[in-house]
Amino acid sequence: MRALAIDFETANEQRSSPCSIGLAWIEDGAVIRVEERLIRPRDMRFSRFNIAVHGIRPEHVEDAAEFPEVMEEFEDDLGDTLVIAHNASFDMSVMRATYALYRMASPDIDYICTLKMAKKVWQELASHRLNEVSRHIDFSFKHHNAAEDAHACGEVALAAARKLNVSTLRDLPIKLDMTMGRLHAGGNSPCSVKQPPKAKKR
Repeated sequence: MRALAIDFETANEQRSSPCSIGLAWIEDGAVIRVEERLIRPRDMRFSRFNIAVHGIRPEHVEDAAEFPEVMEEFEDDLGDTLVIAHNASFDMSVMRATYALYRMASPDIDYICTLKMAKKVWQELASHRLNEVSRHIDFSFKHHNAAEDAHACGEVALAAARKLNVSTLRDLPIKLDMTMGRLHAGGNSPCSVKQPPKAKKR
């Protein structure tokens, strides 16, 4: 059950402005390692709204590496395992936009979205935000810290696997009638969930 949960925080409304990445390595049914790296955005423009969400300011990333150098450290990890993210469309769009900003090809990544997953596994919940689902599975964390969010995402995936009684995280899409997403140099094939047919109106 090897996988890698990731989470990005951005400096402003542009997807190409990551200022932090969190990663959580999952193996044999547990999160075994959690890391965070600050990222220096190319234009160093931070919005008040984003700062209020994650607390990262320009002075915190002045000496940090830029995106290509940070991602190079985790290149091997991303390339040979299943990637998991909560609201994966956001995190994948951050990767696509930032690789494009630096005129670099995106790596090939298979991924699944725990937000879509949670909506099927815990249909009774009023909200499927990461903090609400984590509360439901009794996992406490600091929301909007990239490392903690990645850890929580990993725990949500593991809880879903236990609830559905599947032995590997790659079996979750099969159980949930979910199509795994794929990020690649040519674009992105989003993670999607097959919806049950709507009842016909009489």
